Amino acid sequence: MRPMISTAMGLGASLALAAGFGGPALADDDVTVIELTQTGCQFLEPEHTDQGYSPSTKADCEAVNEKTGEERLAAAETLMLKPGKYIFRVTNKDVPYELGFYLRAADTLSIPFKPKARGGGLTAGVTKDYEIDLEEGDYIYSCPLNPTPEYHVKVQG
Repeated sequence: MRPMISTAMGLGASLALAAGFGGPALADDDVTVIELTQTGCQFLEPEHTDQGYSPSTKADCEAVNEKTGEERLAAAETLMLKPGKYIFRVTNKDVPYELGFYLRAADTLSIPFKPKARGGGLTAGVTKDYEIDLEEGDYIYSCPLNPTPEYHVKVQG
């Protein structure tokens, strides 16, 4: 399952694109929407499958990721994007506790200097938008409340 990517054009039209494929040139006021879905201990789209985890607490995911996180991350798809304005639309599909989203520079020394997006309040069934203007570079995203692997985003123009 790939992240759903749609481009919001100035006139309100949209175009769905699969991650990693090129799309139309974007005007300055255009925003690309990337849809991501959280289930227990994971984001569905980069892993291409629902692993079927059913955590009751954050500690459950910490235990799952201790055993499987490295292998799952090695097989996960890197999201390839161009510099620009994005909305990461994140949904808590079915996790029974509050989740969040955190997108930041992959290099910890760059975190203070690169754009980042974060927030919480994602209870089961809730979707929230996280806006960010991405510059070239390497980023990671994860959920610290529903511990997931740190999935990769590469931004290059």
